Amino acid sequence: MELKSPNIRHLRIFLEVVDSKSISKASGRVFLSQPAITQAISKLEYNLSALLFQRRSDGMYVTPSGEVLAQRVRRALDLLINGLKGAVRIGGVKGVQPSQLLQLLTSTQLRALVAVSEAQSFSMAGRNLGVSQSSVHRAARELESLLGIVLFEKTSIGISASKAARLLAKATKLALAEIAQGRNEIDSLYNREAPRIVIGSMPLARTSVLPKAIIDFSNSFPDVKIIVNDGPYNDLLYHLLDGDIDFLIGALRFPPPSDDVVQEELFTSTIEIVARPQHPLISAQTITTNMLSQYSWVVPRKGAPTRAIFESIFVKDDVPLPRSIVETSSQILIRSLLLGSDRLTIISGHQIQHELSQGVLKPVSYKLRNVHRPIGITMRSSWKPTKAQLSFVNSLRRNGQDMNDDL
Repeated sequence: MELKSPNIRHLRIFLEVVDSKSISKASGRVFLSQPAITQAISKLEYNLSALLFQRRSDGMYVTPSGEVLAQRVRRALDLLINGLKGAVRIGGVKGVQPSQLLQLLTSTQLRALVAVSEAQSFSMAGRNLGVSQSSVHRAARELESLLGIVLFEKTSIGISASKAARLLAKATKLALAEIAQGRNEIDSLYNREAPRIVIGSMPLARTSVLPKAIIDFSNSFPDVKIIVNDGPYNDLLYHLLDGDIDFLIGALRFPPPSDDVVQEELFTSTIEIVARPQHPLISAQTITTNMLSQYSWVVPRKGAPTRAIFESIFVKDDVPLPRSIVETSSQILIRSLLLGSDRLTIISGHQIQHELSQGVLKPVSYKLRNVHRPIGITMRSSWKPTKAQLSFVNSLRRNGQDMNDDL
């Protein structure tokens, strides 16, 4: 279970008590009574099912759970402050301190911001949050009034989120992800129900390093829920940067797609041109680029590294690209199209290792020059993994090294 709706004020109060080691001192800093602070801390501890402080006669001393939460909360609030800073800058608002705005923000406003930005509709956002449309509309407009900028505008097809709204919504989601990470770490300290790991997976990883890593990891963390999201690279990257996905596994991009991500290579995959065993080119002694251009192909979508390799084959020899092309990343569809016709594809040898070993498909003897495909992990540069997440990443590293050793 995740701490989906942390009370921003309670989190700020919690940090003040951590820093001052005193409810009375924190009371003066946040302008709340001592009973109110005590109640806020109690609610946090109840929601987390964890003791955050040891109450002593000489002050409040943070527990290991409290230390974990404090680290995550600091990161979360820093993300929100940076988001506020960017939003007011884009909105042209001057003379406003983001740290002061943070003191006035409510969790309800932030949830409304994210929900409307994603749904592009007040009514749909309300349904997604399980509240009325009017409640979402009111919270969103209160946030606009607080910031002094326009966040949402009505269009012919719904509600459009401004650039400032999108920036602050992204910062909010990343902040909430940090709080959720803290909850996961606290749960692991108490040996409670393990957290989930959300992975964005691209085609090659799904057939090679990822299954092995999942099997190895599950032996040590059998209760961890693993969610694997498939999809085009750009979609997965978007969700990674928004905090919906913990990390991506698949073909790396060069240069990296964003300053906000880091890439780690696990292994290098060879690239093959492949066809069914009965294809005329399988028995050909010499194959030219012109011969390849005469056949139909199944290739990845534009922007994929292997698609760029495919196009470079013909460009370097000044040969027109094949006219009949099917674009897909579905290995099932690729296999069926190859087996049912004389189409060709260009694909990682790791990705179809089973088909090649069984003789179901065969490589075409056309030498690809200086072609390799780095496969690895893409993570947010600010990502701090939990113990379980780090263990999974280490399992990927071990299996990636094994695949390199087999080359």
